[in-house]
Amino acid sequence: MTLHDLLFLAGAGLLAGVVNALAGGGTLVSFPALLALGYPGLTATVTNAVALWPGYLGGVLGYRAELRGQQRRATVLSVAAVLGACVGSALLLLTPGRLFESLVPWLVGFASLALLAQPWLRKHLGGEEGAGTSRLVYAGVFVGGCYGAYFNGGMGVVLLTVLGMFLHDNLHRVNAVRAALSLVISSVSVIAFSLFGPVRWQAVAVIAPASLAGGFLGTRVARLMPPAVLRGVVVVFGLGVSIALALR
Repeated sequence: MTLHDLLFLAGAGLLAGVVNALAGGGTLVSFPALLALGYPGLTATVTNAVALWPGYLGGVLGYRAELRGQQRRATVLSVAAVLGACVGSALLLLTPGRLFESLVPWLVGFASLALLAQPWLRKHLGGEEGAGTSRLVYAGVFVGGCYGAYFNGGMGVVLLTVLGMFLHDNLHRVNAVRAALSLVISSVSVIAFSLFGPVRWQAVAVIAPASLAGGFLGTRVARLMPPAVLRGVVVVFGLGVSIALALR
């Protein structure tokens, strides 16, 4: 690996960490970077999943203040996330195919539009502010875990859409729970892929510390945004991810 390759991967890891902390979707930065350096698709997928784990950790550490008082909520939802991540990891390792990848742009695009319509959806599906949490959130988190473990791109958009509809709270606090669940899903993927996947550890050693720094930076940027602006950023980025995936 040349110096140019090292700098290229480090820059991709830093930006991916920032994007993941903001809303998720950093895979659409680092995954193409690995492909550009000649890594096969499956190898790039599992290597990317392992390399971005520190970025998710950085995002959770950066959201410590917003996570206060939400430990029980995050823990309960993590059970659904773990189950979904186990299914998604198994699907990727045992039945790698093009069918799911062909659905990814539509899934991310749908999630982005659903986030845009979140206030209306919350009123009609999730109830009013202060109502009890709908059980549908667990099914949504399970699907998000399955999706995120199989193909990480846009996982944060999917999770934030689900949580935003059914957790009646400030969007920054909801985004903090999203960051915690992303870390949980990523952790399951890392264990599975490290044991059974074709991980390229040299690339991981470059991307991982850069994504950790990006995770810290991204939470600081997100905290400065009003909820409406953060929602708009996520929607725009999610639609961009959807289009990029469709064209890939």
